[in-house]
Amino acid sequence: MGRLIIVSNRVALPSRDGSAQAGGLAVAIRAALRHRPGVWFGWSGRVAPQQAVTTSELRQNGLSYVVTDLAQEDYDEYYNGFANRVLWPILHYRLDLAEYSRRDLSGYMRVNEHFASELHKFLQPDDVIWVHDYHLMPLARMLRERGHRNRIGFFLHVPFPPAEIMTALPHHERILPCMSHYDLVGFQTENDASNFGRYLERECRARAIDPHTFLVDDRRVRVSAFPISIETAEFNRLARRASRSPFVKNVLDSLSGHIMMIGVDRLDYTKGLALRMDAYERFLQAHPDWTGLVTYLQITPKSRSAIAEYADMERELGAKAGRINATYGEASWTPIRYVNRTYSRSVLAGLYRASRMGLVTPLRDGMNLVAKEFVAAQDADDPGILILSRFAGAAAELSAALLVNPYDPEAVGHAIERALIMSIEERVQRHAALLEVISKNDINFWCEQFMSALADTGWGRSALLPADLAEPIGPRLAVGAGTVRHGAAPGFRG
Repeated sequence: MGRLIIVSNRVALPSRDGSAQAGGLAVAIRAALRHRPGVWFGWSGRVAPQQAVTTSELRQNGLSYVVTDLAQEDYDEYYNGFANRVLWPILHYRLDLAEYSRRDLSGYMRVNEHFASELHKFLQPDDVIWVHDYHLMPLARMLRERGHRNRIGFFLHVPFPPAEIMTALPHHERILPCMSHYDLVGFQTENDASNFGRYLERECRARAIDPHTFLVDDRRVRVSAFPISIETAEFNRLARRASRSPFVKNVLDSLSGHIMMIGVDRLDYTKGLALRMDAYERFLQAHPDWTGLVTYLQITPKSRSAIAEYADMERELGAKAGRINATYGEASWTPIRYVNRTYSRSVLAGLYRASRMGLVTPLRDGMNLVAKEFVAAQDADDPGILILSRFAGAAAELSAALLVNPYDPEAVGHAIERALIMSIEERVQRHAALLEVISKNDINFWCEQFMSALADTGWGRSALLPADLAEPIGPRLAVGAGTVRHGAAPGFRG
């Protein structure tokens, strides 16, 4: 069995004590590598002078990590530039926020070429490659150009809008058709997969062999939905333990018996945070009898602070929370606790379990794993209610939640009131339906489904290259762990 090579923009390296960092992508990738030899490859997170950019290998806890640095120009153009200022807003349906420059596009393509060159040095012909997210859309084409005929899959963690929106992406014809060089392209929802299929037909003149298979030139690409999930049972155990922790107990004691509802989102305009606060204010206006009884805890770690729009958003939300607290608060009660810091996954699990409501109301989201974590964390005998945006990818699976239009603060406010007065029988029934979904489709099932589908692909690879290029190319030098300068080949063998 060949190795599994997972490629993502950023690699979550273990901390110095050997513990793993816990983000949604990190959990998914470690689940994929748990029972199969492989390598996690991507950016180290380090920005170095051009002459000091290195690629290095780390082995820890049975996993192999290969990380490469970025030069400052690469970071500015590829990451802060094209990925975050162009692709991110457009993929989230926000054409008005895209800031395109030709220089940033050049940086995006250059970093993808750099990733392809570093991968080229250690790929073996039976390796299976799984590429993640919008930062690396062109990577498969660049690997094919270097002669690699491996099975290559791609998974997009964010939405994929209709072709009418995607064709507004400047030079979309240089980027999106590259995705047809993957054997399998996976999306969060059937709607996203269908949008990509229509793009292939409309812009690449692809021929649909069946609803999920397209012929593009001489390549066959499979397009399917694989809704990502969490490690459901493990997260429930984590929440049970964490709910008894001193920290969570202190938070509950500080509420003085008030009901808590919680939102956990990184600072981003896609999350609908300002409208969510407006909805809570509408609730307080419409239901003054609940004044002093419900506390809304919003945990929002800062992100992309170097981008002006995010700094403006931070100020706006702080001012809005302050105004609502000043208007409705009392000496013994603060309506909104707005916190701009990061908490551990364990702490969040405990807070989810202690909350009567989880507010997950993004304006657009690929999946939103907070929604699934909130459900998994609940006490099945006395569960909280999930209020979920119908524009989150999770809504396709979690139909037993209270689905809302995040653009309608009055309707979201009504959902808050409905959750508060809902009978325990209805809460238990809704939670049981939600838990059944995320238990059947947990993170391990997601990995297995994607890898099984990828194993069934590859028909079009034989048409990509002449037979005489079937043998592996590039150096195969066995090098120990440590720093590898450009031009050296790390010695990774399964």
